[in-house]
Amino acid sequence: MTSKQKPNRLIAEKSPYLLQHAYNPVNWYPWDDEAFEKAKQENKPIFLSIGYSTCHWCHVMSDESFEDEEVASLLNAHYISIKVDREERPDVDSVYMKVCQMMTGHGGWPLTVIMTPEKIPFYAGTYFPKEGKYGLPGITEVLAQLHQKYTADPDHIEKVTDSVTHALKQTVQSKSDHRLTKEATDEVYQQLRQQFDPAHGGFGPAPKFPQPQNLLFLLRYYYFTGNPDALTMTETTLQAMAAGGIYDQIGFGFSRYATDEKWLVPHFEKMLYDNALLLIAYTECYQITKNSVYEKISRQIISFVKREMTSPEGTFYSAIDADSEGVEGKYYVWGYDEIFSVLGEELGELYTKIYNITPQGNFEGKNIPNQMENNRENVAQVNNLTPDLLDDKLEEARKLLLAAREERTYPHVDDKILTSWNGLMIAALAKAGQVFQDESYTQSAEKAMRFIEGNLFRESRLMARYREGETKYNGYIDDYANLLWAYIELYQTTFSTNYLKKGQEILDDMIALFWDEADGGFYFSGDDSETLISREKEVYDGALPSGNSVASVMLTRMGYLTGETKYLDKAEEMYYTFYDDMKGYAVASAFFIQNLLLTENPTKEVVILGAKNEPETEKVLAALHGTFLPDVSIIAAENTQQLSEVAPFTAAYKQIDQKTTVYVCENFACQQPTTDMDRAIEMIINE
Repeated sequence: MTSKQKPNRLIAEKSPYLLQHAYNPVNWYPWDDEAFEKAKQENKPIFLSIGYSTCHWCHVMSDESFEDEEVASLLNAHYISIKVDREERPDVDSVYMKVCQMMTGHGGWPLTVIMTPEKIPFYAGTYFPKEGKYGLPGITEVLAQLHQKYTADPDHIEKVTDSVTHALKQTVQSKSDHRLTKEATDEVYQQLRQQFDPAHGGFGPAPKFPQPQNLLFLLRYYYFTGNPDALTMTETTLQAMAAGGIYDQIGFGFSRYATDEKWLVPHFEKMLYDNALLLIAYTECYQITKNSVYEKISRQIISFVKREMTSPEGTFYSAIDADSEGVEGKYYVWGYDEIFSVLGEELGELYTKIYNITPQGNFEGKNIPNQMENNRENVAQVNNLTPDLLDDKLEEARKLLLAAREERTYPHVDDKILTSWNGLMIAALAKAGQVFQDESYTQSAEKAMRFIEGNLFRESRLMARYREGETKYNGYIDDYANLLWAYIELYQTTFSTNYLKKGQEILDDMIALFWDEADGGFYFSGDDSETLISREKEVYDGALPSGNSVASVMLTRMGYLTGETKYLDKAEEMYYTFYDDMKGYAVASAFFIQNLLLTENPTKEVVILGAKNEPETEKVLAALHGTFLPDVSIIAAENTQQLSEVAPFTAAYKQIDQKTTVYVCENFACQQPTTDMDRAIEMIINE
């Protein structure tokens, strides 16, 4: 990009990804009516390029091709070129990614699609070099051939687009006569066990992704079945990731994935959603095991997010790039001598031993700090240090290295505020606030929620993205489902009935906008959104749980919290809607299948009546918050008047003798209330 280059139409956009291409010589359009009208008028095919601002291969393709005058002249002469930020328009990305996978057997970003002015693809792929290499055709060759085919053989183009249209119709879910059952939870467990790497944790071969939804499923499977292997798989994975290079040992936070099976070499990009979901996984694993390692990592993730991914208004940025100065990982890696120049001889010697820093390095001649050798005890003995003193020295070293690292060129930050991903981080912070009894985490969650409530609603319609004062795009199912998750966790942490009310409003709006009345399940886009060539209804989990997966679990949780069986009925219907999708490979939707653990096992509803600052109330809440209880729904208030609006089944409940009173119900059938908190805790946790 140069200041001499005249900007294209993307200069008027707010998306950091689109702005990265605003000075390309390609005559880019955003996804809008003007582009498609021009394509129709000039009878030109559309060149659609979808990516996101922290995508490494998107940068590579841009540098090689979209900055190139030869490629630009081909595109400008024969195509109408459209750029889409997949994080702003996941609806567009979802449709065309499905087409790419159908056409090629794989997908990824950058996503490259050639289509008619009617938006129907006839060619798709991912990254293309300028000239053919790596076994891939060059973009110049592809563009020339497809232009020739489009102009000289329209019958062939029509045949391909007809087959694409037909194939998309075949993917639309229709409700099955069969219902998913509890057996699907055992299937997911068995499939995860088969994929599990017992040596290094994680599932499947390299590249290895954190896949926190699998871990969240396994924690619940362990809780409901008592199967110790489910917990072992989770702990092995969480510990291996925390020791590896995928975890930033100096600044904290997790990278997107590891390129190797041992979690050593990350793809250095950091995403908000990974860190939110992993924060939940580490927090819940702490609840189960009380192992302080998980609390430590949870708190470190939060300190990273507060330092590097939090806006001045208290919301959360989307992502941090892998590259700085055009080099992947440059910000994060270290030369051996560089460590000593920052730390000095004595501290440097300790640090290099613990974090496996060597003269030859472990990544392109440099070092990714890691603790995979787990040699702390040995190093402490050799240096006559107690474990605590060693920890103090290593923390001193870490802070010095972080300060030195902050002098480097910082990677690009995608600072747009996405409702969906913010919902996940708010939920994670609220949960950490309740489990670790840290009010500052809860306050961070509440501050972010206030911003979303004030800036991401337009006439009561939830929107998807905010940046630099602009709110844009009708919210998708993920925005509604993840914000609902955030409201539920905030309620379970603060017991402010306001959050439960707002959660119920979001849920009712979600059903009105997205629910498929004919076949059940939630569409990706609302019925007030742009009509695309296919209306998607996703249930498979990708990098994060699908909107339908989260929605199903939150329907169940809200059903139990409020006593509104209509929500449970919707979750039940989804077991028929997605039966065919889940058959044989339920592990692809582990988050959705976790809902079966909630609905097919007995559950408890706990009603606590008493002032929040009463010692007896505090005692029972501390015990419940400190314990992993996915089958227990807790509602609390000073009196039933506050509760009965959102949970009508509590209307007849009363405090006994003006003391904190606990009602324990199982599947809405309640036992005698008690004012004995030890007895209440026993009834809830152990009976």
